[in-house]
Amino acid sequence: MNLPPPSISAVPPESDGPSWAVRISRGAGAGIASAPGAWYEGSKRLGDIIGAFIGLLVAAPFLLIIALWVRRDSRGPILHRRQVLARQPWPSCGQSGLGVFDAYKFRTMIENADAILQSDPALRREYEKEYKLSRDPRVTRAGEILRAYSMDELPQFFNVLKGEMSLVGPRILSPPEILRYGDRGGTLLSVRPGLTGLWQVSGRHSVPYEERVRLDLWYITHRSFLLDLAILWRTVGCVISRSGA
Repeated sequence: MNLPPPSISAVPPESDGPSWAVRISRGAGAGIASAPGAWYEGSKRLGDIIGAFIGLLVAAPFLLIIALWVRRDSRGPILHRRQVLARQPWPSCGQSGLGVFDAYKFRTMIENADAILQSDPALRREYEKEYKLSRDPRVTRAGEILRAYSMDELPQFFNVLKGEMSLVGPRILSPPEILRYGDRGGTLLSVRPGLTGLWQVSGRHSVPYEERVRLDLWYITHRSFLLDLAILWRTVGCVISRSGA
């Protein structure tokens, strides 16, 4: 699969971002004409490694408890592996510079979740439009709690350590999903996807799909070290308060 290069014309202007993010962006000197440099990319990767390592140390006891809970709650594997798109330098990328990796999550759905989605036209239409369901009948009892507090995403710390993801970035994208974006696809895949991101702290699951994409595009062009720190800080508050869960 070949994608066009990142498109600045596809990105919302700086003033269209959340007011708090715009203030940080202007204070950090980030703008349409100034892409983050090597210092930012290097410090971000170092921060990802340190943050993911600390996160795994803190979460280690919970990982075991959650794994046992998921196993006991319903039939199926403990982990769900979702194939998502990535650009180089990941080893799975071919000559086109585009490949896939497995994003890890604790399984939150019943074993035959895909079959249920395909057998219900109404559910399938809603999912194809929003890539989520407002009331998902496939989610397990344990899955509802794990999703509410984003604990199902704790295994993605391993993706961050491997260099496949970042602590902060745009949402992960599956191969079928990227086809609907045209020249915006190159922009969305120009940076590593994040464990959290701008749209997650702007309403989480209550944010409409197109708005999630717009916020991701805004972040990619206006990202900075200060903005990443602010998003991480706000993520903690959103998870604790279950804002938009």
